[in-house]
Amino acid sequence: MNRPAYQIILAPLVTEKSTRMKDAQRLLCFRVAKNASKIQIKQAVESLFSVKVETVRTSQMHGKMKRVGRNLGRRSDWKKAYVKLKTGEKMIEYFEGV
Repeated sequence: MNRPAYQIILAPLVTEKSTRMKDAQRLLCFRVAKNASKIQIKQAVESLFSVKVETVRTSQMHGKMKRVGRNLGRRSDWKKAYVKLKTGEKMIEYFEGV
């Protein structure tokens, strides 16, 4: 099942924690498709950003319960990927040219 890389890597996660990990441990955080495997994520990052990936770790994130007035709802579940770049690779900058 070959899918384009932009259907596997949905968005970068830019939070305080992910920014610290990016600087200290060379880890990048991405929101990825729920059914994407680690191998697909690795290939997608390597093709999109032209870098070499060392490891990929994934985490299933459960949607939060939300409330609007007296109505209850639930956000959908999603998947997060932590991607570590090999040493010597140029770090990806999300906001270049903005």
